[in-house]
Amino acid sequence: MAFYFGLSKREVRAKVEELLTLTELPLKLIDRYPGALSGGQKQRVCIARALAAQPELIICDEATSALDPLVAEEVLNLLRRLQEQLGLSYLFITHDLGTVKRIAHQVAVMYQGNIVASGDTRVVFSPPMHPYTEKLLTSVPEMRTDWLDDVLALRSSSSSDKTSLTGAL
Repeated sequence: MAFYFGLSKREVRAKVEELLTLTELPLKLIDRYPGALSGGQKQRVCIARALAAQPELIICDEATSALDPLVAEEVLNLLRRLQEQLGLSYLFITHDLGTVKRIAHQVAVMYQGNIVASGDTRVVFSPPMHPYTEKLLTSVPEMRTDWLDDVLALRSSSSSDKTSLTGAL
């Protein structure tokens, strides 16, 4: 920041503190080494570093893929807030279609280096869709809380249908 914006050492420190606050990081982290930070904190530092350049566009390449789901959701919420607050645009590169659905307004699906579908997120992810897009969507595990009820019901119905087994083992 000193080189690009001609800031003094004191001004750089103030700008870094501002960026930490903006990315919801405590100021006590300012002198820590990367190894002392959690994955979510490291990702926020990356966002702060990107913001230091005052960009209009930030490229996020698998920005949440290494984070646990709760931390990933916090980072996505931060990115949404920063987008509204600063008027930012993002280019997300990800295989996580859940992330795409939550944050993207427009989407392009690439297969073997070619864009096979593009447009409004809701349109691209609605039938009919390109076979690769469909394959990506069906590969996402479905989080259902009632799965055990279905398994127990299936076991119950199959055990009541069986006749008594007899014979030697």
